[in-house]
Amino acid sequence: MRLIGLAVILALSLFAAPLANAQQAGQIPRIGFLRTAAPPESYIEAFRQGLKERGYIEGKNIAFEYRWGGGRTAQLPELAAELVRLKVDVVVVEGTPPALAARKASITIPIVMASSGDPVGTGLIASLARPGGNITGLTSISAQLGGKILELLKEVVPNLTHVAVLGPVDSLLHDLFLKNTEAPARALGLKLTSMRFRGPRDFEGLFRRATEERANALCVEVTPFISPAHRKQIIELAAKSRLPAIYGTRDWADNGGLISYGADRIDMYRRAATYVDKILKGAKPADLPVEQPTKFELVINMKTAKALGLTIPQTILLQADVDPE
Repeated sequence: MRLIGLAVILALSLFAAPLANAQQAGQIPRIGFLRTAAPPESYIEAFRQGLKERGYIEGKNIAFEYRWGGGRTAQLPELAAELVRLKVDVVVVEGTPPALAARKASITIPIVMASSGDPVGTGLIASLARPGGNITGLTSISAQLGGKILELLKEVVPNLTHVAVLGPVDSLLHDLFLKNTEAPARALGLKLTSMRFRGPRDFEGLFRRATEERANALCVEVTPFISPAHRKQIIELAAKSRLPAIYGTRDWADNGGLISYGADRIDMYRRAATYVDKILKGAKPADLPVEQPTKFELVINMKTAKALGLTIPQTILLQADVDPE
């Protein structure tokens, strides 16, 4: 009987060993990423670096699941549902539509915003200091930067009178940006025209409209919605239409856009890692205040400026990172 008992114990131990290993493997935190379009690799690398500084190594003690919508917001609900089914521990998002989709998919899984243009105005959180719910992270305050953007365009573009603003249809952030930019536009004597798109097929028609309505500059605030291919299309259309354009992140200027101005997204993705670390250690999103940007980038593409026949004032060059292209 004693031998039988030992044999049973040994058998149970052998059965339990792989089960224990599986449970241990299952304890590795899984981080889901959700975005309308794939971000520049530098953003993800900055996030990985931020986690590495806190002891997390991908494939060793943390795992990532990436879900990009290919520039289509309609894909986001299903992608968010996939992450929920995978039982990720945290979802990292950029932009309002992915955050809304993630929150609709789960009110319990923590959501960290690597960037959001106006999370209070779009209803994602109650306040920066006390976000409430399951969302926290960082805001790029892009909805509040319209005045600075117009001032930059006014200095760079001679006789500026009319700025077309390119943005997605049914975008709360685009609405807020326009609302916040109306007063600065009046103060500078500028007309604003909203140019709404449903998808990339609308781009050419909107650029024709901007030309027909005599806009002499363009503001593009659609970073999280745009894939690299569509970004290239917009930059090429701006060049073809000879429209000086300002964009929200430096990857646009690095790839041929005239000017970019906005929060340093690489810095924000690195800082987003601190939120993930705190949450994995037990902090609740509702208790973590949302941070505002600490670093902004102004980038000028001198090759594009030369092609447009623009002379960039020294006052602007002294503030900017200059990309010779």
